[in-house]
Amino acid sequence: MGQRVGTLAAGIREAAQEIPANGLRVLETGLPRPVAPAVLPTRHRDPSDRLPTARAMAEGAGCGMPAMLGGHCPDRLVACGWSPPDGLGARPRPGRSGARCAGAPAAAGCRPMAGGGARMMPIGRRQAAMLAMAALAAPRLGRAQGSWPERPVRLILPFGAGGAADTLARSVANAFAPHANGQSLVVENRGGAGGTIAGAATAQARPDGYTLMLADLGANGIGKELQPSVPYDPATAFTPVCHLVNLPLAFVVPASLPVDDIAGFVALARRRGDMVYAHPGIGYAGHLAQEFMNRELGLKMTPVPYRSGAEVARSILAAETESTFMTVSTSLPFIREGKAKALAVSSKAPVPQLPNVPPMATVLPGFEALVWHGIVGPAGLPPEITAAANRAFNAVLADPAVREAAVTRQAAEIVGGTPDQFGRFIQAEIARWTPLIRSLGLRAE
Repeated sequence: MGQRVGTLAAGIREAAQEIPANGLRVLETGLPRPVAPAVLPTRHRDPSDRLPTARAMAEGAGCGMPAMLGGHCPDRLVACGWSPPDGLGARPRPGRSGARCAGAPAAAGCRPMAGGGARMMPIGRRQAAMLAMAALAAPRLGRAQGSWPERPVRLILPFGAGGAADTLARSVANAFAPHANGQSLVVENRGGAGGTIAGAATAQARPDGYTLMLADLGANGIGKELQPSVPYDPATAFTPVCHLVNLPLAFVVPASLPVDDIAGFVALARRRGDMVYAHPGIGYAGHLAQEFMNRELGLKMTPVPYRSGAEVARSILAAETESTFMTVSTSLPFIREGKAKALAVSSKAPVPQLPNVPPMATVLPGFEALVWHGIVGPAGLPPEITAAANRAFNAVLADPAVREAAVTRQAAEIVGGTPDQFGRFIQAEIARWTPLIRSLGLRAE
């Protein structure tokens, strides 16, 4: 018996030297160092005389966990028939060997005895290591999710470099790290197919918070209506994170067109009946805005698609086409130089950069058409990661440099808010534009 106790004491001392106070030391392989063969007690003790490694050893060996986690034994908690050697800090209570804590289950590694007690069974190195790994796994998983992000985050963009969305994304990325544990936001441009290439890449990504997307109407709203072959359903494939901005459109005509307001344009279009308008692609916000206006005002105009917003602007400046909806930030230089005229804006409220241009809603009540952007992740993004990302992006939106880039340079409305609010907004946009797409039979394929 004395030899066994001596061996046990030596094993515990050796393990105590190897184990820090907050848990098992992890080797380079990621596995805990095996604990020496030991069986730990559940005995009365004061917090002051507890070994610094007692909690780790208790979690590793199983028996004694309630006592160790509590700091000292609750009333009437004594050993599972084990008495420590001198020098280990535990203080035995005479005459109570073999008893157990009243009302407590037998600890792991204990075997019930007659009368309701428990007897400790030896635990080897492999068993102790496995128990310790299990005890440490749950806290580590909790810390991983609670400390998002722990590495750089990828932001997929459904547009090429150089446009308004790219400018917005890069200003957001520049301000991201201070609000995200110092981690960077890496912008990845994946334009094409109305944004659905980027949408598919995001929808198929692992929902761990490290692949996000700059959302827009096409990829995250109406893409499947326009392209039935799109391999995801925008209504279910994404987790809304944060609504970033709304960008108003300006209804722009060539400077040479003999009209000065929207009422004059409507009268001219009705009289001529052969006017043409430009748009940057089927299903884009400018295209849908013009088609909605034409339908509601009874105008018959021929669409002319271009490959980019830059080409649309060129067609207006050259008077090859006679109207278009384009973002205020894109059209503002031409308007200020007198090379084009803005007859209306697509937002419900006036735009500060164009104070003398009325909203289209003054002629067409209820009219609103916006380019909007936000952050989404793949479906199944854990709520705690969604909440952490939402906090980070709301903080980014408060950054002065981001506000300068969005509000002053792009005439954007900063939105922010909760994931649920952004989700409801997306669903409202789908409901707004889907009937128009179906009534016109629009297809982007």
